[in-house]
Amino acid sequence: MRIVIVGGHGKIALRLARQLAGRGDEPVALIRNPDHAQDVVDAGAEPVVIDLEKATVTELTEKIMNADGVVFAAGAGPGSGAARKETVDHKAAVLTADAASLAGVRRLVQVSAIGVDNPVPEGTEEVWAAYVEAKRAADADLRERGLELDWTILRPGRLTDDPGTGEVALGEGVERDSVTREDVASVIVALLDEPGTVGRVLNLVNGETPVVEAVRAVAAAS
Repeated sequence: MRIVIVGGHGKIALRLARQLAGRGDEPVALIRNPDHAQDVVDAGAEPVVIDLEKATVTELTEKIMNADGVVFAAGAGPGSGAARKETVDHKAAVLTADAASLAGVRRLVQVSAIGVDNPVPEGTEEVWAAYVEAKRAADADLRERGLELDWTILRPGRLTDDPGTGEVALGEGVERDSVTREDVASVIVALLDEPGTVGRVLNLVNGETPVVEAVRAVAAAS
């Protein structure tokens, strides 16, 4: 499969590119900074430079054309302010969904975060609150698209850089806990292979079920 990874230099994205390339797929990594191109190449992906905060929907559509699927894994990242949470975590996600629809690429996996539908507690730090709101808004936009796209929203818990375990807990009712970025990437690969997960919003943490079995169980329960 030719899979376009939006936010292609992120920690999950690079792991995803390695896994896809390792099994013979063609990952394409969309990056903002051309200095990151070599990292992407080293991970087995084709680098494509585009600034999601400045690009038009037509420009992004051109980058997505002829793909078999799109993974939205972009984020403003640590150290960014509230304004960039809105422009990257929300607006760029909406732009990606619009572009995928225009390009005729139906399969879209969007990486969100666990618990973003819950109200933000009083006194929450401003940037974190903006992040949660941006993710919530991006997810809401995707869910409102109905049959326009074959979307799945993946909501990992607290992310770690520990080695992948290959075992997870996946589903709507999974409680908040930690999960390795390597295992998040593995679940994304399995979701791309499993059409039965379309239209689902899935929490993800490390657990006791092998990744492919967990994804198949979710699909069987749909």
